[in-house]
Amino acid sequence: MVSVGQVWDRTVDVLRGRTAIIAPIAALAIFLPSVVNAALASYGPRAVPAAGLLVLAVALAVVVATVWGTLAIIAVATDPATTRADAQAQASARVLPAIGIVVALGVALSLAFVPIFVALVRGGVNVTLPSTAVKLSGGAATFVTLYTLVLIVAGLWLSARLMLLNPVILNERLGLRSVLRSVELTRGLTWRLIGVLVLFALVVLVPTLAARSVVGLVVRLLLGADGIPTAAFLAGVAAAAVSTVFSAVAAVFQAQLYVAARAARDPL
Repeated sequence: MVSVGQVWDRTVDVLRGRTAIIAPIAALAIFLPSVVNAALASYGPRAVPAAGLLVLAVALAVVVATVWGTLAIIAVATDPATTRADAQAQASARVLPAIGIVVALGVALSLAFVPIFVALVRGGVNVTLPSTAVKLSGGAATFVTLYTLVLIVAGLWLSARLMLLNPVILNERLGLRSVLRSVELTRGLTWRLIGVLVLFALVVLVPTLAARSVVGLVVRLLLGADGIPTAAFLAGVAAAAVSTVFSAVAAVFQAQLYVAARAARDPL
């Protein structure tokens, strides 16, 4: 039986013992790309035809770097014998398969939103102009509301059951079967993992918003109206720093949960 409390204890132990390896990976692969993205958002070109392509290219690079960094941290946290070079090599080998699996999963899950789209179109909503005011009929509005609630619940369940997707992709190389393997490993843990997800989301959201708001406000007060781009940039940097720390913690937790779940499901 997997104990989430013991997994957290082991997570803390790994963070204490392997921070010297984890911190540089997180800084390079998660924090730095986020800073570049914040700089582009604050100082990047506006109303230029190439601006959209630049933003898209940077966003894709940030996603790839973040996935790579997450996989590398998971590698470090999964096996105490893994060195930084080993972790980077493992992450480099699995980053494209990981992105491919997530994209395929996202495309499949997007089909769940088709009923809402159909209901809105049949209700007279112009999806190309979502700001157009259209009052849905009582039946359509009720359907959209209830279906959205079902999607939220299903999303929480799926998020919990796929919490081990990245560790499985990294360590077991099952391709799309990694999805089923993650579901198998998290059997019996769903409600506890949903609780972890909700609690972690709150713990991350509050300090991230606080860091962004406080830094942005202070810098704007110091620099005045002319410093709005700089205030936005530094606020983004502060938020990125906080989110990077929590991203590293989450990756280590996933790794330790994977180790515990695999030991419970596949005892030697």
